[in-house]
Amino acid sequence: MVKNYWDTEKAAQITKGVEELVYRSNLIGSDRAVCNWGGGNTSMKTIEKDFRGRDIEVMWVKGSGSDLATMTAGNFTGLRLEDIRPLMERDEMSDEEMVEYLSHSMINSKHPRASIETLLHAFLPFKHVDHTHPDAIISLCCADNGRQLAEEIFGHRFVWVPYIRPGFTLSKMIAEGVKNNPNAELVLMEKHGLVTWGETSEESYNKTINIINEAEQYINEKINVETLFGGQKYESLSHEEAALILAKVMPVVRGEVSSDTKMLLTYDRSADVLQFVNSKLASELSQVGAACPDHLVHTKRTPLYINWDPQTKDVEALITSIREGIARFKVEYKEYFERNKHEGDKMFEPAPRVILIPGLGMVNTGKDVVNSRVSGALYHRAIAVMKGSTTLGNFVSLSENESFNVEYWPLELYKLSLAPAEAEFSRKVAFITGGAGGIGSATARRLVSEGAHVVLADLNLEGAEKVAAEINETYGTGRAIAVKMDVTKEEEVQTAFGQTALNFGGVDIIVNNAGLATSSPIDETTLQEWNLNMNVLGTGYFLVAREAFKQMKQQGIGGSMVFVGSKNSVYAGKNAAAYSSVKALETHLARCIASEGGEFGIRVNSVLPDAVLQGSAIWGSRWREERAAAYGIHPDQLEDHYRKRTTLLVNIYPSDIAEAIAFFSSSKSAKTTGCMITVDGGVPAAFTR
Repeated sequence: MVKNYWDTEKAAQITKGVEELVYRSNLIGSDRAVCNWGGGNTSMKTIEKDFRGRDIEVMWVKGSGSDLATMTAGNFTGLRLEDIRPLMERDEMSDEEMVEYLSHSMINSKHPRASIETLLHAFLPFKHVDHTHPDAIISLCCADNGRQLAEEIFGHRFVWVPYIRPGFTLSKMIAEGVKNNPNAELVLMEKHGLVTWGETSEESYNKTINIINEAEQYINEKINVETLFGGQKYESLSHEEAALILAKVMPVVRGEVSSDTKMLLTYDRSADVLQFVNSKLASELSQVGAACPDHLVHTKRTPLYINWDPQTKDVEALITSIREGIARFKVEYKEYFERNKHEGDKMFEPAPRVILIPGLGMVNTGKDVVNSRVSGALYHRAIAVMKGSTTLGNFVSLSENESFNVEYWPLELYKLSLAPAEAEFSRKVAFITGGAGGIGSATARRLVSEGAHVVLADLNLEGAEKVAAEINETYGTGRAIAVKMDVTKEEEVQTAFGQTALNFGGVDIIVNNAGLATSSPIDETTLQEWNLNMNVLGTGYFLVAREAFKQMKQQGIGGSMVFVGSKNSVYAGKNAAAYSSVKALETHLARCIASEGGEFGIRVNSVLPDAVLQGSAIWGSRWREERAAAYGIHPDQLEDHYRKRTTLLVNIYPSDIAEAIAFFSSSKSAKTTGCMITVDGGVPAAFTR
């Protein structure tokens, strides 16, 4: 049963007017069993002063492209009701006419464009109106016998409206249905949702919750867990087993769904998802169609169901099924588009947004982690609806053409146009070693600022987590994760790339940046010191690059690796034989991998910095004293010493290196591989030749 979250004491403290509507809307949106992400709409009617000081009746309604759970007063649109009510006298009105008309009815041109279903609210003669998509109600509205069952539940208190796409005609049908039924307390919209109302905000909210619970109680009394979705067919794999398999197959999925446009992936093993994907009827029910029109833009009409027996644990067979399934889905989606398209329609990427795998759960795709999770959240709602509908009767959905007309509906697509424009690194995942340090953290922030998602790998997990938290606070949840990794340990490197696959689906950019530095005359260089440099800066870079190469090759969509070398990669640093030698090894390793990676679209380049003291753990260690001693100066003089030896008389900062890394990672260097860039202010002894 859904909970009633109305807080009388809190509501009493809210300023009368739009803030009342904000409070009610946020409560409704906070429970996804009541209202879909981004869906539903609410309204209230008030008396306001116009710009001439006259009292006018205004309807405040949800603006297009916002979400009820997070709306503020600025997300609502105010419209003059005296302009809108006469539209009831019309017989018809196109979507284009409606949008244009409503734009002239706004009390403030700076308000957002009004909701698609504005007229639904305006035509109903109630002060407060709520339109929601509750699981229990849609279960009823998507059951083939839903109207008959509604009579058992609600008697004569409801108005049933057959499915029609939102707009003028539907709004008028609802208003006339309510007018013709003096007992009406709610409207049930076939294959769509619920409309309720009240004279106060509290009354409207309470009625919404009570109506939902009436339907939910009726459904719950009929549910038989043993026979739900036809009963259980498969057993779920343990979380550990599933994670190992998903880490292997998600890069394959990402590659297959990204052949047209790159996508990011998330996965979901919630109890309701596993119950559904493991059931006997999942393969059949999942192909009936969307549970609600609001789902279509984010989930497409149907998910991809993978035929695979999890008890075999046969990963190769699963990969084959995934490749074949996605290829088939794309062909069928293109055919669906061709059958239903209108002049001017442009096809979205044809890959699935929801992939169901028995024993493992659900994999979701999207242009970023947020949108991938939205696809998953909406499919949770679809599962809940199918659970209710199949308990009551048979699950039915929109026809193919009805689905297409919502998925490619200009008014629905307008919501998507409100999203920020994609940037250089949108849809890309960057894996950065030494992510907690000066260069690593600066690089992460630089790439994220242009759309990237980042993995911060570092021995200093606490430091990496701090950087990730700062990034997520600034740019949004899920943009950065931190993983603890020792680059010299093969298993830890492999585990870190597995975590990357599980969190994002794969990787596009590698920044091999983890480092240390030691300084000793050659006759005082111990084997331990030599091995330390070789292990971290040589073997570590090799292991990270090798695992990245495997994952990029598996994805089949190319990638970019950037090695952070050093001025010492091409210059014999005094008293630094171990460090300088392995830095030369790094850049040659990069060139070797570049020669192998070309046929797979994998580019490998190197950035050679010098004396990046700011934010560096290396320069906070003995290295500072050792380098100062090598030059015969005090450690405090080191920064000035490095500046004066450059031809440009500058110091080098982490942001300077991050800029060079961003260049090599970007489309600007799409035809460059096996290259080195020095970022050292101009040290003549280190000029490449």
